Amino acid sequence: MLPILLLLLSPASAWIPVHDWESGNVTASVGESGLCVCHVYLPEITFPADRVEHMQQVSHDLILEVKIQMNKMISYVGTLEGYLKELSDLTVRVSMLESSADKYIKLDFELLRIELREFELLVSQLKDSLNSTSPMFDSLYIEIRNMTLIVNQLETFDKSNLEVIRLEFAKLQKKLEECQKDHDVIKPDIGNCNRTGIMSIGKPMVVQLNAHLNAGYQYGGWGKDSKPVRGYESMYFYGAYTSYYIYDFYLYSNYENLILRSALKHHDLPSGWEGTGNNYIVHSNTIYYQHNTPFSMSKLNLTTAKYDYRVIPSASESFSYSYSPHQNIDFSADENGLWVMYATEASKGKIVIAKIDEKSFGIENEWSTAAYKQLAGNAFMACGVMYATRSVDLTTEEIFYAYDTRTNEEKHLSIHFSKFQEKYTNLHYNPTDQKLYMYNNGYYVSYNVRFDK
Repeated sequence: MLPILLLLLSPASAWIPVHDWESGNVTASVGESGLCVCHVYLPEITFPADRVEHMQQVSHDLILEVKIQMNKMISYVGTLEGYLKELSDLTVRVSMLESSADKYIKLDFELLRIELREFELLVSQLKDSLNSTSPMFDSLYIEIRNMTLIVNQLETFDKSNLEVIRLEFAKLQKKLEECQKDHDVIKPDIGNCNRTGIMSIGKPMVVQLNAHLNAGYQYGGWGKDSKPVRGYESMYFYGAYTSYYIYDFYLYSNYENLILRSALKHHDLPSGWEGTGNNYIVHSNTIYYQHNTPFSMSKLNLTTAKYDYRVIPSASESFSYSYSPHQNIDFSADENGLWVMYATEASKGKIVIAKIDEKSFGIENEWSTAAYKQLAGNAFMACGVMYATRSVDLTTEEIFYAYDTRTNEEKHLSIHFSKFQEKYTNLHYNPTDQKLYMYNNGYYVSYNVRFDK
């Protein structure tokens, strides 16, 4: 131990008692001259003078940095008006992008990454459901990974190149659909109704999320023209909203443009022609849907843009399907023509089938069924037979009832098929490809229908 401090105090000026100073490292005593002598001992170490010098330098640098930042803040305040103007310009640009779905798509890479992940999940589900080891699946997985890498690369370069990726994505969708078709043993016999009825429903083909890229658009429908005019054989339609109201429709020239969300036409329903219920179809280039006021069946000719409606006096607004409100009038089309289904007060809520005369837009004939509409999830026509569905559980639907308008016979069935989501708002059969088209909680879903020969 080394002494580092010596205090000399006269007895008269000492303000600390001597005995209070006695400790292991401090000693005090009265010397020969009568002065108090104090000794302080510390461990034998070198004082870190270099550290103190470093701290002083750091402190000095920090003071300079604070002054610099304060000057910057003064400069920022002076240019705040300029930043606010830039922010205003940016808001306008964002509003312009939001007003056009196509422009919005070209700039949003994160959504595309989400779609690729969903697509990879769908491929896995299809592989598991088919219990297949086909090399087609390995090829799809590799292409998905390659596309993900390309998306990440393009995002750092020119964002307008996203359209290239969209085309590749559409090709992948087609490959997946072709892969599923290859595993369908029973090929459809288009236009033939010489059979006893539906035998089974295939696995769900989940195409993608709706064109608004919004799962909140739960009420809607999609599909193909059930009686296409020349030149529009490949046309698809789509319409959806966050509630059961119908405000507009989108038309796509083919399947690829449906995937790319590149609409051929967009029809806004004018005031007074809005609809409800979402049970609409396109038949012979005409959209048939439920009209609001007056409560009636309505149609929009896509060629002439002409509207028309017909009131069904017996149709009731009191009965809807179980999955969605206001689905009072349900349109369907099959190999025999155009149909509409509804319930009446006289039928006490049971479904009534009506055949529509397409020229006069009137009712040709009616058939009463034993299926309560409020217990059914939806219904559709195929070869003159009405099929009603209901829920079995969260992921399973069942065709439980059939009524044949040719023989006036009814059947109780139990044909199960899978659902991608629990609820859906549009289900209809298309005779041109013998598929069911379902709008399943915001997603495009289709099924192959197999008939018993």
